[in-house]
Amino acid sequence: MKELFLIFVGGGLGSVVRYILGRWLNAGHQYAFPVGTFTVNVLACLILGLVIGMAEQKLQISPLTRLFWAVGFCGGFSTFSTFSYENLLMLQTNQNSLLLGYILLSLVLCVSATFGGQLLATRFF
Repeated sequence: MKELFLIFVGGGLGSVVRYILGRWLNAGHQYAFPVGTFTVNVLACLILGLVIGMAEQKLQISPLTRLFWAVGFCGGFSTFSTFSYENLLMLQTNQNSLLLGYILLSLVLCVSATFGGQLLATRFF
């Protein structure tokens, strides 16, 4: 039961931080590129990489702390559903170049951020 509570609290915190950061990044701007979603997804992957690196490589955080951050916070902070919706909107409005760029940048930078976070954790923490 403790595990579920930590995931619940972490997910709620991640969702609130995503909402605030997304609004701040998009405030007063009308970007064609979905900057808010893109940024939070890359940051979530970086945080996930750090947590994984600290948990698996250095054993510096407990399994419960890992659940809070990796499953809870990062799960609530990142947003694949919004990413999918934004892709659908770009497809429907024939923004094919933007769509392809968004998908490729998201994939490359999110995987790179996860790897980079894990590498940072194993080398510096």
